[in-house]
Amino acid sequence: MLDVAKIRAISLDLDDTLWPIWPTIERAEKALHDWLTEHAPMAAALFSSPAALREIRDYMYASKPELKHDLSALRRESIRLALYRAGENPLMADEAFEVFFAERQRVTLFDDALPALEFLAARYPLVSLSNGNADLHRVGIASHFVAAITAREFGVGKPDPRIFHAAAGAVEVMPEAVLHVGDDATLDALGALNAGMQAAWINRSDHLWPHEQQPHATLANLTELCELLK
Repeated sequence: MLDVAKIRAISLDLDDTLWPIWPTIERAEKALHDWLTEHAPMAAALFSSPAALREIRDYMYASKPELKHDLSALRRESIRLALYRAGENPLMADEAFEVFFAERQRVTLFDDALPALEFLAARYPLVSLSNGNADLHRVGIASHFVAAITAREFGVGKPDPRIFHAAAGAVEVMPEAVLHVGDDATLDALGALNAGMQAAWINRSDHLWPHEQQPHATLANLTELCELLK
């Protein structure tokens, strides 16, 4: 059971907690493909082949393990490699990536997200905690957060306890005083539990909980979270 009295801060996942990520990524990949079609058609053809794209991504993961937590760098370098293999100018990778990245920030918030952010931010310091590459300022919700912790900048991602402890440290409280809220049962909820935090699992799709250790709360949406914290 959630112990509301212990909560001094809240850390929040972003992708699939505040907005659905795959429609966003699909739009961003289409924007990238459209740009490549106009400026680098041979690379665009490479990106149209699922097998070729999978091979490029596998190669990047194998050859640049130091980038495994930096989704932006992995995407940019994958584009650069595709341009090189297609015989086109690899220097276009930065501009091509920015086309993708700009569209990636054009998220559509879940209906409950903004009211929940306003409610929560009025009561607790909020820290975003993400393995992804959303930019709170470009998304337009930075004003609700006092800090943002990303796997890219921190160097390790969820479910590593260290990144959860970094979130607690950002608001100068102990981990047990933080409630972490996220959609991923393993990366978010179990990761928070193993870091000594309370965990609220946002289960929008009625999935089964896959672990022996239980979260402190399982909720269908963020509105239910706000009701618990009133």
